[in-house]
Amino acid sequence: MEFEVLKEAIAKILQVYETEIEEDSTFSGDLCADSIDMVQILKYVEDKLGIRIDDADVEQVVTVKDASELIKAIKEKP
Repeated sequence: MEFEVLKEAIAKILQVYETEIEEDSTFSGDLCADSIDMVQILKYVEDKLGIRIDDADVEQVVTVKDASELIKAIKEKP
């Protein structure tokens, strides 16, 4: 579920097809996302899933898989 919401956010914000988004896609390289795009993508995910992503954690995100795992970890916290 987290990956699907993340793909939806990436496709909407970056205006790419969801089929172009893979787990090993890098945000800055493959998807051409800048820091503002990242903020928008993660805000979309936060709103959609009702979670809060810490800015410090975002700095560690390089690939779509990194972001997906971060979101999953946040959702699993009590």
